[in-house]
Amino acid sequence: MQTSVCLTGGRMLTPQGELEPADLHIAEGRIVESPAADALYIDCRGYCVLPGIVDVHGDAFELELHPRPGVDIAFPIAMGSVDRQLLANGITTAFHGLTVSWEPGARSLAAGRRFMEGLEALRARFVADHRVQLRWETFAHDAIDDLMLWLAQRPTPAVAFNDHTTATLEKVKAGNHKKLDSWALRAGMTREQYLAEVEAVGRRAPEVPAKIRKVAELAGSHGAVMLSHDESTPGERALHRGLGMSVCEFPLAPEVASDAVASGEHVIMGGPNVIRGGSHTGAMSAEDAIRDGLCTVLASDYYYPSLLHAAERLVGRGVLSLPEAWSLVSGNPAEAMGLHDRGTLEIGARADVTVVDCAEPWRLIHTVVGGTVAGFGA
Repeated sequence: MQTSVCLTGGRMLTPQGELEPADLHIAEGRIVESPAADALYIDCRGYCVLPGIVDVHGDAFELELHPRPGVDIAFPIAMGSVDRQLLANGITTAFHGLTVSWEPGARSLAAGRRFMEGLEALRARFVADHRVQLRWETFAHDAIDDLMLWLAQRPTPAVAFNDHTTATLEKVKAGNHKKLDSWALRAGMTREQYLAEVEAVGRRAPEVPAKIRKVAELAGSHGAVMLSHDESTPGERALHRGLGMSVCEFPLAPEVASDAVASGEHVIMGGPNVIRGGSHTGAMSAEDAIRDGLCTVLASDYYYPSLLHAAERLVGRGVLSLPEAWSLVSGNPAEAMGLHDRGTLEIGARADVTVVDCAEPWRLIHTVVGGTVAGFGA
C-alpha cells in the first residue's frame, strides 16, 4: 500500500490549533517535513485536512456480530464490516467497548473471550487501529482471571468500571420491569430466568468493593488507562480517582463533570447525544456540557458517524470553532487514552488523517491510517 503521500492545497489543522493553507507530507507512516520522491499527490483543494478521529468508546460492533437476537455473524465478516465503517467515518483509532458481564449471551464472559481471540487473530488484516476498552461489569467476579490475561496483551486495553447491576437490582426491587424483557432477550433467557440470575448476582454485592480494588491494582500495574462510568456524585468521582480511574466517562450530573474538569481530568460524553440534540435516556445534554466546559471528549457510543457530525453540529450552531470541535474527537481523546503519537499533524506524529469537505453538509473525502490511504467518503 502507498505510504508516501502528499496532501496538497487543503486547509490543514496545525499543531497550534489554526486552520491554514498548507501541504501535508507523509512517509513511512509518519508526518514528515518534505515530500518523498515517490509520494502520491492527492489534491485537497477546498477541503480541511485534520488529524484522524480517535474513538474512545464504541459498541456499534455488537450489532454487526449480533444483528438480531439469536443471530450471530462470523467474526471475520462482522469485524471486516466494522473496519470499513470506521474508515468511512474518518475514525482511524477505535476502542471497542467490550462489555464483560455476568449475563449469558452477547455480553457474557464466553463472548468476551471469543472477541478478544478473534481480534488478536485478525488485527493485522484491519486497516484502522483496533483497540479495546474492557467494560468490566463490577459484579462479573468470574471475569477477573481473564482480565489478567487480556491486560498482558499489546496494545494494552483500557479498563472501564461499569456497575449497571445495582440499578437493575433497584428496578427489580421496585417492580419496574420495563426493560427486563429486552435484557432477558439479549441474554437468551426468559424473564423468570433473568430475574433469578439477577437475584443470585445481587447476593454477592458485599464482595464487589474488594474486587474493584483488585482490578484497579491489576490495571494500574499494566499501565492501563482506567475509566469510571456513570458517576452520579463528586464523592464517587473522588473514590474512583483514588483508585486510578483518571478518565470520567458519561457522568450523570454536572457536578461530577465539573469536579473532574477542575482536577484536570478528561470527561467523555456521547456523539449521538450531540447530533440528536440531547440524551435519549434523559441524561445530561452533551452540547450544554460542552458550552459549559464540562465535556472534553466525544465518543461514538453506539453510532460511528456521530463523531464527524457532532463536530459539524457544534461548529454549525456556533458552540465551538472547527479546531475546538475537532479537539473533542481527535486530540483530546488521544491524550485521554495515552496515545501521544496521534491526534495532531505535527512532524513525527503517526500519519492518521481525515480529509473533510466542510461545506454544509460535511462530507468525508479521504481517510489515511498510518500513512495508508485507506478509505474514501461518498
